[in-house]
Amino acid sequence: MITAGPLSMQLSAFPRTQSPGAPARWQQLWRQALRDPQTLLARLDLDAAALGVSEAAIAQFALRVPEGFVARMRRGDAHDPLLRQVLPIDAEMRPAPGFSFDAVGDGAAKKATGVIQKYRGRALLVATGSCAINCRYCFRRHFDYGAENAAKGGWQEAVEAIAADPDIDEVILSGGDPLSLATHKLAELTDALRGIAHIRRLRIHTRLPIVLPERVDDELLAWLGDLPWPLAIVVHANHANEFDASVDTAMARLRGIGAQLLNQAVLLRGVNDSVQALQDLSERSFAAGVLPYYLHQLDRVEGVAHFEVDDVQAKALIAGLTARLSGYLVPKLVRELPGDPSKRPV
Repeated sequence: MITAGPLSMQLSAFPRTQSPGAPARWQQLWRQALRDPQTLLARLDLDAAALGVSEAAIAQFALRVPEGFVARMRRGDAHDPLLRQVLPIDAEMRPAPGFSFDAVGDGAAKKATGVIQKYRGRALLVATGSCAINCRYCFRRHFDYGAENAAKGGWQEAVEAIAADPDIDEVILSGGDPLSLATHKLAELTDALRGIAHIRRLRIHTRLPIVLPERVDDELLAWLGDLPWPLAIVVHANHANEFDASVDTAMARLRGIGAQLLNQAVLLRGVNDSVQALQDLSERSFAAGVLPYYLHQLDRVEGVAHFEVDDVQAKALIAGLTARLSGYLVPKLVRELPGDPSKRPV
């Protein structure tokens, strides 16, 4: 790993304030996440009944949203794009043809407990089922994390499956959100992976640096900076308003230990389904040092149909974006379909 400078020098600018043995600040903030829609909407001066908040949707997939993310929402705006991503509403409970519990074929691609392999050379580890935020469009909202969790048994089965396949040269940590695990737990995994000679790259898919940027602390940076592989961190932001100064700081710190930062977004009706919203997202992401990577067409998992944007409109949005921006700021519009050898361009 090539870093921007000695890690000790980088971290000295961010002195530790945590007492030994005490929970890290990000863990404290995690525990303070809002879980009650009434409390969330009262904070925003909005009425739950008018917005169609659904107790059935909450029972199926709970609300969770960190206070820092709530602070980026617009008070009094029932159509706020950040609020729409997290608020459980009646539309989630309406059946829709073509939507299923496993829209992307995770079950059929199982290689070992918590290990999914869909594409040549890459193995994805479902490291945990936990997330700091519950996004209503989540394609794994019905996933059986209790049974399919690579951390079970001290990572042994997952590591053995990767070691046994010399064609795997890239490991992808996913979830849930892998950074919801304590750093020492993540280090257990990467310590076990170090002995596998055919691994050449590590990728981490995470939303935490966006929704809970305090997760990017000294301990995490020390672990990342010590990894022996080139590192790509794929963050997930769908709207420019998800970025603020705290997120910018987290991204700068991740770049400082040599990580390549990419953003993948999901095209969501009522959130980012305009050329202007997508332009703002690409430009704001790049200003924070994060290169636009993928714009996903919605994975058709049960409960998310109200977010769907049809392909005709999606292509028109990308055409409009291409006419406005440099090529490197235009994400690839893709869809994931079971059985395909890669993401499918739309």
